[in-house]
Amino acid sequence: MAGLPSFRPRKALGQNFLRDVNIARKIVGAIDPAPNQTVLEIGPGEGALTPLLARRVKHLIAVELDERVLFQLRALINGTPAEVIIGDFLTLDLAAIAHAHGPLRIVGNIPYNITSQIVIRILEQKQYVLDATLLMQREVARRLAAPHGNKEYGILSVFCQLYADVTLLFDVSPNVFYPRPEVTSSLVRLRMLPQPRHAVDDEDFFRSMVRAVFGKRRKTLRASLRYFLPELPAVSLPVDLQRRPEDLSIRELVLLANALSAASSRGTPTA
Repeated sequence: MAGLPSFRPRKALGQNFLRDVNIARKIVGAIDPAPNQTVLEIGPGEGALTPLLARRVKHLIAVELDERVLFQLRALINGTPAEVIIGDFLTLDLAAIAHAHGPLRIVGNIPYNITSQIVIRILEQKQYVLDATLLMQREVARRLAAPHGNKEYGILSVFCQLYADVTLLFDVSPNVFYPRPEVTSSLVRLRMLPQPRHAVDDEDFFRSMVRAVFGKRRKTLRASLRYFLPELPAVSLPVDLQRRPEDLSIRELVLLANALSAASSRGTPTA
């Protein structure tokens, strides 16, 4: 980026600019974008990844909240099939973009402070996404891939693994960012599944139940479910409610949600 201006990172935007060319190339190599694909980059910042991606794909859409970097990004992608959108990824309509350009591959060095929101937003619009390769705090990355029974297993683990194959690709040192973060980052890939790993009867009910029980993860399921359903239905359930949420596999959580949603919709008498 010789000859182009450098910007003071804004703490409010969670900006940590990637400034190592070799790491940028390694990330793009791991993504391995194809000439017939459309890539959406979240928060390109100074553009460490942007020109490398733009030269390899059918179309690149860089979505950036910080309007200061607009002219720099446009200079970096000049002559390539790319565009810059100044806006917030969390409010972006992926359906409209996918309708215009085809299924999306999402890439981003994403802010640590809104990582969970970004991941959930991608999963909410998963039908328009082929995969998402994201650079995030290592501890959060491990949560996405954590198995049940692990202390890191939680809401993000369940949602990500129900709808995607999660792969931890490699760690990235804090020394390659400006400003230098206090933590190590990891590159993670979420490859969307054509169907959920287990059939969910009511996705809204399932998401609400998972948030409720993991919100009280040290309590038993019977105790934590009462914050979600004050009166449990008097039906036989597929899991022992004396267990804790973190001990249930994703399949067991889905079976429990399906049973509870079916009983609730029938108006089954309460226990």
